Amino acid sequence: MSLQPGHNAEPAHRAGYVAIVGKPNVGKSTLLNRIVGCKLSITSRKPQTTRQRVTGIITRPDAQIVLVDTPGYQAEHRSALNRMMNRSVTASVQGVDAIVWMVEALKLDERDDAVGKLLPRQIPVVLAINKTDRTRDRKLLLPFIERLSKLRGFAAIVPVSAARGTQVGELLDALVALLPPGPRLYDADEMTTESERFLAAELLREKLFRLLGDELPYAAGVEIGEFKLDGGMRRIHAVITVERDAQKAIVIGKRGEKLKAVATLARRDMEQLFGGKVFLEVWVKVRRGWTENEAALRRMGYGD
Repeated sequence: MSLQPGHNAEPAHRAGYVAIVGKPNVGKSTLLNRIVGCKLSITSRKPQTTRQRVTGIITRPDAQIVLVDTPGYQAEHRSALNRMMNRSVTASVQGVDAIVWMVEALKLDERDDAVGKLLPRQIPVVLAINKTDRTRDRKLLLPFIERLSKLRGFAAIVPVSAARGTQVGELLDALVALLPPGPRLYDADEMTTESERFLAAELLREKLFRLLGDELPYAAGVEIGEFKLDGGMRRIHAVITVERDAQKAIVIGKRGEKLKAVATLARRDMEQLFGGKVFLEVWVKVRRGWTENEAALRRMGYGD
């Protein structure tokens, strides 16, 4: 006995790729981590913490969404590193099934305009208005939404709070509706396509953003020189690269205390994410002008 189309048929399973884009510090990484349920994309109060694309996989009974967190788009190309990050954003919005464009509630500026111009017309876009929990006068949200709705034909507009998880489920439902029918792209228990080596470097770099001054983290990069699994222990040797000797001294700190704090916090996060013990050794070296050297940047994992 066969079912006629549209009569008691199970809804088709859907699967596809969704890029998350927006200006710096709008909450893209917080949203990815909230949806996946663990820290895959690093965060800090400083803008432009994310430098590379990070994927998060969400598997539901009806769908699998592969989210791609992107760096905040820079309207001013101040360095080779920024130009590489912008190319990463541009590449990420091509070939996906849908796009989440994140803006901050009641705050729209020329940086948002620059992001909007990147979005292909043929790919459906869901507008996520973030940080609604910080809006004191919620009566202002409706005219703000009406203003944004005139920018383009959005597939949906969803006010959210990535930090608190407010309406994130509604956002996911809107995205699932835009995905093509198809089987899972990855195993149901996979959370990311990124390697543990990559995630270890990112967690260490996050601590530089959180523990150092406003400017120094932007001149610092992280390379993983060795990553070995020894029984249940991960042995990781990492190098923090800075541009000047004075920066090296700041990262190390008096009697090595700052570097020890950075490494200790990073190791704890690694152990939680990897589910096992981590032995972490960290050195600091000077590589002058590395943020302007595309060859050096590619060796450190940056690039398209």
